Amino acid sequence: LLAALLGEAGGRAGTLAALAQRACAAPGPDHALAARLEAAATTPYSHAERSSALARAAALTPDPPLRSARFAAAAEQAAHAGDPDRARALLARTAAAAETGSGLAPMTAVPGLAPYVHGLLALRSGPAVDAYEALLAAAALLGPHDPGRALHALLGAADAAWVRGDAVGYLEAMGRVDPAPYGDAFASYRAGMCAVLAGRTTEGHALLRRCLDPDGTTEGHSLLRRSLDPDGTCGPAGLLRAGVAALVLGEVAAACRIGARALGAVRAKGPEALLPQALEYLAYAELRAGLHAAARAHALEGLHAARRTGQPNSSVRLHAVLALAASVEGPAEACAAHCDAALAGAVPHGLAQPATLATWARARADLAAGRPEEAAARLGPLVRPGPRQGHFAVRMLAVPCYVEAVVLGGRGGQLHSIIDEFAAWAGRTADPQALAQLARCRALLAPADEADARYAEALAHHDRAGGDFERARTLLLYGQWLRRRRRTREARTPLRDALVAFQRCSARAWAERAGGE
Repeated sequence: LLAALLGEAGGRAGTLAALAQRACAAPGPDHALAARLEAAATTPYSHAERSSALARAAALTPDPPLRSARFAAAAEQAAHAGDPDRARALLARTAAAAETGSGLAPMTAVPGLAPYVHGLLALRSGPAVDAYEALLAAAALLGPHDPGRALHALLGAADAAWVRGDAVGYLEAMGRVDPAPYGDAFASYRAGMCAVLAGRTTEGHALLRRCLDPDGTTEGHSLLRRSLDPDGTCGPAGLLRAGVAALVLGEVAAACRIGARALGAVRAKGPEALLPQALEYLAYAELRAGLHAAARAHALEGLHAARRTGQPNSSVRLHAVLALAASVEGPAEACAAHCDAALAGAVPHGLAQPATLATWARARADLAAGRPEEAAARLGPLVRPGPRQGHFAVRMLAVPCYVEAVVLGGRGGQLHSIIDEFAAWAGRTADPQALAQLARCRALLAPADEADARYAEALAHHDRAGGDFERARTLLLYGQWLRRRRRTREARTPLRDALVAFQRCSARAWAERAGGE
């Protein structure tokens, strides 16, 4: 009776609800009803509704291989809905060795779907190497039958390699992607990211800029109209890739705008499982732009979303972002707590990127507290040439803190090679703070008769770039240098200006250090 009433209500919602009620009342397997349920479980419905419908369809399916495939499809939708426990329960009902017959429905009769879902879940909650291998294997199975899912499996494998700090693995996964069927923007993104990770930075930056800014305006306005979805649509996943490209270029303001748009798209259309990642990417872009309070707010929301949707790896990355924000705003106890939480999850799961970010955050808090030797000891293994324990995307960003820590600790003679490397990076990136940070590093190492000019150069770059926190750090170091030279009267102005700027951006520990000076 209820099924009949819902059917009379009309509309797509009524159709799926009516079929679900008929499924509940079915006395046993019903191939025709299962097929109708599967056909109705399409895009207009939420991922949770689609998962429920596909699970009911699977329960009504008499043929074991098709039943297995439908349970796998239901698990995929549950994963997108942010319900990993349900996804795992549905996968447990999937016969991994089921063979598909010639008459199976095209939506679900796909070899490799269950391994693909296993890989997705591992990417969000397991060791990154497990996710990488599972998604590569799934892509090989999916390729001949479902190129769309195979592509997403390869992109997921590339994400797993990136967070591990495995450039070779990233190139392997992206190298298996055939860009020919997809749009020019996606093809340029793939080629540009591969070129950057292969060490061809100039070529890679040109490709990434072309895919984000095809008109060559370099103003970032077109970035808001571009998406890097393979099918050319403006979905949230493609926007997140566009944000990554902007950050690789150093276009931090554009990355913030793209991240805000991606977050809006996820809030409006889902999938729910993408919300923690959207908040994380936006928060990280805001950190790079010096918007620490906004980054903290978005990262806290992301942490709650990651816990709600069962994504501990997202929680790890968000703790690292929060540690970086706390290394500016304080208190030191919050920075330490977030750092410990990030490392506790990052180390066993092989997540090199959040581990590096968290270590950098702890070192920056050490600098704020006047402990340069401890900061140098933390950062040295991450940034020095040779075998590295850090992440390739973070290494250059941490160099200015390392240089400051080493110089203040009295060991400045070992830095020239790393500053030369940083200078090469600063010449390529569009990051607005890079040139100011380079001049500050050179000022720290300059002989007494050159230091004033170097600090003046750094402050001139800061004036063009904006950003209170980095400018205040340069003022603080300049004031300290003047005081050590017994030029006390001259030191008062930069130290006072540093104190005011730190107070303005709520950098409490740094303000205390400036006040002490």
